[in-house]
Order: sequence, then structure tokens, then C-alpha cells
Amino acid sequence: MELTPDELAGIVDVVGPVTREELVQACGELAFKRGRDVDGEAVETAIDDALSTYHVVVVADHDAEVEEPLVVVGPAAFPTLVDGAEDLPHILDVPARDISGEAAAAAAEQRFREDAAEAVRAGDDQRIQTLLDVSYDLEAWGPVELATARGHLDEATHAN
Repeated sequence: MELTPDELAGIVDVVGPVTREELVQACGELAFKRGRDVDGEAVETAIDDALSTYHVVVVADHDAEVEEPLVVVGPAAFPTLVDGAEDLPHILDVPARDISGEAAAAAAEQRFREDAAEAVRAGDDQRIQTLLDVSYDLEAWGPVELATARGHLDEATHAN
């Protein structure tokens, strides 16, 4: 079962902040409901893809009663409800968790800055362009200021 980044964001939107393991489990439950086998490697790849495009964001520093990092809906997402996803909160029995917008934005900003530095070092024009686009979404999504980072990305595109 293949899921798009927006569909993964939809799962997180319905269930609430989840650990990565819980998100994998949710994908497995959806596959089971559809009578399909779940390909764990494909699910992990889909999650990595959704993370790289900021459809979902990992928040490690949060106030929730779990020590593990939590996955939340990210700034680039247009969460899409997958058929059967509305039952996931009852199936998974994930406790309600509240992640502050500030904590999510801080995690996304830190990840963005790391991704931007790596893209510039690698001279990866495609990734730089993706990050430029994401920077506007991220600023609209949470209390972050990325003008300086965006300037460095923009300079790197002109240098290549």
C-alpha cells in the first residue's frame, strides 16, 4: 500500500501526534482494512519522503507524556483523509497528546536550517528550490523567521 505525503499527514491529522512506530502501525492497520499486505520498507520510505518535504515534522522536544519524538502535520501538508483512516484513533488507542505550535515550529525550523546547509554544501539545486518553497509555508505555519536562510539558499542557486 503506497501512501502520499498528504495521506500520511491525513493519518497524523486524524490520530494526533504519533511516534514513528505508531505511524507505521497505523499504515499497517489501513493496509489490513483494505485486505492488503503492508510493506514495512515502503512505509518507512514514504514517511522519510513526507519528512523531507515537510508534510510531516518530527518534534523531539515536547511536553507530551512520551519520551519519544512525535510526528505532527507539517507546513507543506494538505492532509488527505485515506479511506478507513477515521477508525484509526479507535483501533490504535493512542493517547491524546498536545504539542504546542511553538515546539512544532522550532523543530521544523531547526530541521530546515540543517537541510538548507546540507543542500548548499552539496550544491543540490533541486533540493534548494524545494526548501525555498517550503520556507514560505513554514513561516506562514509557525512563528519562525527564515529570511536569512532563504537568502543563503537564493545565493546558492545563483552561484551554481
